[in-house]
Amino acid sequence: MQTNNLPIDDLKKYGIVDADNSFSKKLSANDIQKFLQGYTIVADKDKSRATFQLVENNSRLNVIFLERDKSISEILTNSKDKIEYSNIQDFSKSDNELNFEKKAFVIDKETNKLVEFDLIKNARELTSIIVDKNDARETNRYKIELLKLKGFLQDKIDQFPEMAKEITNDLNIVSKEINTVNGVSQNESNSQKQEQSEVQLNVNDPDLYQDANRIREEELEREENYEKSRGFRR
Repeated sequence: MQTNNLPIDDLKKYGIVDADNSFSKKLSANDIQKFLQGYTIVADKDKSRATFQLVENNSRLNVIFLERDKSISEILTNSKDKIEYSNIQDFSKSDNELNFEKKAFVIDKETNKLVEFDLIKNARELTSIIVDKNDARETNRYKIELLKLKGFLQDKIDQFPEMAKEITNDLNIVSKEINTVNGVSQNESNSQKQEQSEVQLNVNDPDLYQDANRIREEELEREENYEKSRGFRR
């Protein structure tokens, strides 16, 4: 890990290093250590996002500017009640590259922190989280986002034939998660139908109906005998 050839001017430009050449007080010792090891620093403001990463043996700062379709405050507010989805565009990429990502934002109940998942890179983990929620509404919302992403990727195969293999790999990942969600939805539907069937059986079962009538007739007969024994007449 090299620290003597850091791009100090660029680090100062983006506020990562202060005027006295020390790292910003906004960064923890752990943040700084990970940054020097190649991890990315992410800065969010409104709909904008900037990522900073040291590359080329820590001699160059790689900066990427992204734009979301929703502000970070909107995402934080909405994610309190549901999983929030957002599209992100990477403006550092050329017109010949894919510059689109779809993210899901989930509140971690244990830490109460907002966690970001990529619908392709973190597909299996995200699907597992949503399935574990056992919430048909959330499952359906997730499926809709996957279908949107699938349609986008299918369009891009024709637009970027030179990237067809890479896009097809992403498309296969998304299709697999859609199949998983469909399987979960089918199981939920079958379970509901089974419950309804059992209820209808209890109501319409002729044996149960006849038993109920027989019991009622026996009760009436006992009442009549009791009244007769006391000299009453209907």
